[in-house]
Amino acid sequence: MSAAQMTLKIILPYKVFAEEHQVQRIVAETPAGSFGILPHRLDCVASLTAGILVFQTEGEEESYVAVDEGVLVKSGFDVRVSVRNAIGGMQLSQLREAVEQEFMQLDDEERQLRSVLAKMDSGFIRRLVSLHQDRAS
Repeated sequence: MSAAQMTLKIILPYKVFAEEHQVQRIVAETPAGSFGILPHRLDCVASLTAGILVFQTEGEEESYVAVDEGVLVKSGFDVRVSVRNAIGGMQLSQLREAVEQEFMQLDDEERQLRSVLAKMDSGFIRRLVSLHQDRAS
């Protein structure tokens, strides 16, 4: 009799990043810390933090995928991980370097975007106040 196994699907906003079958175990990172998932674990939903998702398929070594924030849903033997970004296919040491470069670049881009949005918001508010003052006089 074969042991139960899971199917893991990692989903990005624009594509399916990976789909793995015959997964024996998964380790994910949440704001409360890391936790493991085995095939017979109760169904659950968990908020994920940026970190390394570890999984092992039958007859293979552990695989590592760096994931950004997202959500993990386990339903039966199906596990779905929906995240903003993911990087995989590397050894753990290479993955750490790639994550630092990729995610740090995204952080800089997000900061720049937020700065531009803040300037747009303040310009809009100034125009709205000016319009309101013009109508009041």
